[in-house]
Amino acid sequence: MIAYKFLAAGAVAPFTGFEWPVGEWIEADAADPCRRGVHACRTRDLPVWLDDELWEVELEGAVIEQERKLVAPRGRLTRRIEGWTPDTALAFGRFCARRARLRVGFVPVLSGYVGDVDKFVSQGRIAIAGFASARAAELRDGPAAYDAERLAQASWLAERLELEQP
Repeated sequence: MIAYKFLAAGAVAPFTGFEWPVGEWIEADAADPCRRGVHACRTRDLPVWLDDELWEVELEGAVIEQERKLVAPRGRLTRRIEGWTPDTALAFGRFCARRARLRVGFVPVLSGYVGDVDKFVSQGRIAIAGFASARAAELRDGPAAYDAERLAQASWLAERLELEQP
């Protein structure tokens, strides 16, 4: 199964500090979400896991599919998605800010989210900008709006990075 994995600079796993070797199979003794295994995501999950580098990863074995991630007993990095750059991240943040402004900028109790998203983008905190934009959508229109906003974000990323649409 082909999936994606965001890593810190140098192909380093952000939670474990594991340095991923490109092209080599990594094996875990089991696939247990948030505990063991090779964690990755589908295109639709990309906005949740943003980091410095985006990699295509091949997963093997019994893949566990959860709401926002995949976990497998084996995986290997196959290629870096070169289109994910600091400029692309900034453009994504600006996309999220525009969407927040259009959705809640006129609602007094929620308009502060627009300023928050803008601030997060200016600070380079793109992942939290995406989350805040989705959260503003949820507060205005309910839980389904959060998912719809995340899907719109994933679609933007897929189009920009030339990946399969979610």
